[in-house]
Amino acid sequence: MSLASLPLPLRFALRELRAGIRGFGIFLACLALGVMAIAGVDAISSALSDGLRSQGRVINGGDIEFTLVGREASPEELAFIGKQGRLSIAASTRAMARTPDGQTALVEIKAVDPAYPLLGAVEFGQGRALSATIGSQGSRADAAADAALFARLGLQPGATVTIGNLTVTLADRLIGEPDKIAGGISFGPRLMITLDALRESGLIQPGSLIRWRYRLVLPPDVSPDAVRQRANQAFPQAGWEVRTRDDASPELRRGIERFTMFITLVGLTALLVGGVGVANAVRAFVERQRDSIATLKTLGAGANLVTGIYLTQTLLLAALGIVIGLAAGAALPFILAYGFADYLPLPITPVLNPAGLALAALYGLLTALAFSLLPLGRARDISVSALFRDAIAPTRRWPAPIVLILAGLAVAALVALALFFAADRKVALVYVASALGAFVLLRVVASLLMALARRLPRPHSTPLRLAVTNIHRPGAATPSVVLSLGLGLCLLVALTLVDGNIRHQLSAAIPDKAPSFFFVDIRRADAPRFDAFLKQAAPQATSERVPMLRGRIVSVKDVPAEKIKPPPNIAWVLSGDRGVTFTDAVPAGSRVVEGQWWAPDYAGPPLVSLEQEVAHGLGLAVGDDITVNVLGRNITAKVGALRKLEWQNFGINFVLVYSPNTFKGAPVTDIATLTFPHGADDAVELGLLKQVADAFPMVTAVRIKDALQSFADLAGQLAMAIRAAAAIALVASILVLAGALAAGQSSRLYDAVILKVLGATRGRILFAFILEYGLLGLATGLFGVVAGTACAWLIVTYLMNFSFTFLAGPAFGAAFGALALTILFGLAGTWRILRQKPATHLRSL
Repeated sequence: MSLASLPLPLRFALRELRAGIRGFGIFLACLALGVMAIAGVDAISSALSDGLRSQGRVINGGDIEFTLVGREASPEELAFIGKQGRLSIAASTRAMARTPDGQTALVEIKAVDPAYPLLGAVEFGQGRALSATIGSQGSRADAAADAALFARLGLQPGATVTIGNLTVTLADRLIGEPDKIAGGISFGPRLMITLDALRESGLIQPGSLIRWRYRLVLPPDVSPDAVRQRANQAFPQAGWEVRTRDDASPELRRGIERFTMFITLVGLTALLVGGVGVANAVRAFVERQRDSIATLKTLGAGANLVTGIYLTQTLLLAALGIVIGLAAGAALPFILAYGFADYLPLPITPVLNPAGLALAALYGLLTALAFSLLPLGRARDISVSALFRDAIAPTRRWPAPIVLILAGLAVAALVALALFFAADRKVALVYVASALGAFVLLRVVASLLMALARRLPRPHSTPLRLAVTNIHRPGAATPSVVLSLGLGLCLLVALTLVDGNIRHQLSAAIPDKAPSFFFVDIRRADAPRFDAFLKQAAPQATSERVPMLRGRIVSVKDVPAEKIKPPPNIAWVLSGDRGVTFTDAVPAGSRVVEGQWWAPDYAGPPLVSLEQEVAHGLGLAVGDDITVNVLGRNITAKVGALRKLEWQNFGINFVLVYSPNTFKGAPVTDIATLTFPHGADDAVELGLLKQVADAFPMVTAVRIKDALQSFADLAGQLAMAIRAAAAIALVASILVLAGALAAGQSSRLYDAVILKVLGATRGRILFAFILEYGLLGLATGLFGVVAGTACAWLIVTYLMNFSFTFLAGPAFGAAFGALALTILFGLAGTWRILRQKPATHLRSL
């Protein structure tokens, strides 16, 4: 196809591009960065999800898994499961490992049968087979353990530890388990033993918190869903959780979805920040083409043709930036898979995801349209004479209504995309409202700053007078600087404060009022002796003990749990089993907000109290029924009261609290906490840990500091990924800032030449520019701190339900960085101008 056969706007646009893309470097970089962030996050998410699906059988340990908590499968249930395919049984629990010299450590026990693993392979340090590594004979057993246990206790393979009534020889280091991902967060190192060894340990007691897993590899012609359906029909009150190979780790899948959504919103922020750069580049492009536009209009070109030519050229360049971003984003999962696969905790299967790439491209295209239509619309409606006067007296008027409508439609489409494809519409709506609000506020801040500078009394200091005048002069870079730097700084401050508050809650605020220990699996017969022991061993501490069972919600108001679609922040209640308790008094840390608590001697039908937010998320009110399976029995209870809980005190909090008569005669173990009034140092806690392990070997002690460290490590890994994504937005902000300041260099050159001719020294001119950039950076930095703090407060308070703490150091550190960046980029070009001789430029002015 020849160039002459193309539509006239496209033909003119291609001819213009022959001269190169000068001035569009920031334009291309901003679009490419934003599109890369969105496409890359989606590609990595798809690769992780595909990895989970492709490795679903291995992660799940088979085609289907039946999980029971607190009880083993009955002979009838076991017989039914065993007939469906090749069976393997595993059990997991926590216990205390004790060395001969008195050291203790919490371990995550995994007890397996000879058929384990049905799929994949277990890896040991010495490369031996599973049957040659672990085994048992009476009260003695051989085991394999994570390297962390050897390091924590200072042991080597061949050392012995005691677990319950079992003497365990640590035969080898455990390197890898094929089904480890499905196990969730661990609070201690893994210890792998045989099922026979676990039975000899004495840890299996009625009501003990042991998770029993029954895994099957099915014949090729048998569907896991069909087996699940038959099992639930044959044993409707079994209370087991069933997972298939297609959904081996639903918690992990949901975590990936939520994390992807959050990072996508951060990437969209980078794209929106880049949109300011797009607008700046298009505005500068229109200014450079002023003579060409005037000539075209003089020769009879209509406003629509002129706009079409330059809109086509803008879209062609946008397409180039989008393609670059798509290529970089699509390559990210392949780079991770082939360069960092050994360091990733999840399987990753990199593939091209056309739908995700198309979505990222659409985001980029709509951003380019939304931010380029207004500056292009100005060229459409300004008269020829006004175009020639623009260099001296810019014309201020709104674009034509059609341009405003098209720009508004592009913004509306961006908002619709963000909401429609969000995993959590509530979070996405908060983000959209915050982003639009930030744009409006930043534009208002820029206008107020210019208006204030215009109305200030004329300073006596010449450099200060020049600085103030440059802030509100025609064509000033103030709006662009405030928008670009303000958005990026707002994001930086918000993420910094959210990250800081999470760490503060986990490492500072919570431990001051949290218990030092949780004690699990206290047998009811041992409970009085255990209370007396704690009172004697730690007389200055307070303890609390309550009964606990595990139960799974199976229906709400006669609606099966699997058919309920709760809000994302409540979905965890229906995923797996929950701790339940019973008491005749309102638990500590709770207060009744709806309904009434039952009487101490209540003997009627079962009643239950739920946490208020959870109840409302499930559509429950006082008087409604909820059915929970506990120890293989479906128990239906009426909601008697709703409570508010103090989750942050890390005390014993239960979503479900029943009237005592509900579980009369059920096998129950207790859970207890121990709290020192003002905390305790490590030596006291470790000493008490040893005493408990010696006196009550069957009781599991969870040290809160260790549990918090596990959560802090996980939060740190997530924060690192979030900061990496936020860095893209910050890079976009820096690019836009540099572009906005560079666009004003022609006027800076004019000022510097005239001032030099009038006798100004290089130092005074430089000082004036430093004051100008410093005032802009300071105003924008203060706004970024205020707006970012407000966003962080909303996220921490309403989405995370934490108390918010303002961290002045990180917040004002970011503001100082904004000030330094503005001055640095502003002076980068100015210094070059100040070194040049006036005569060279006077000839062209």
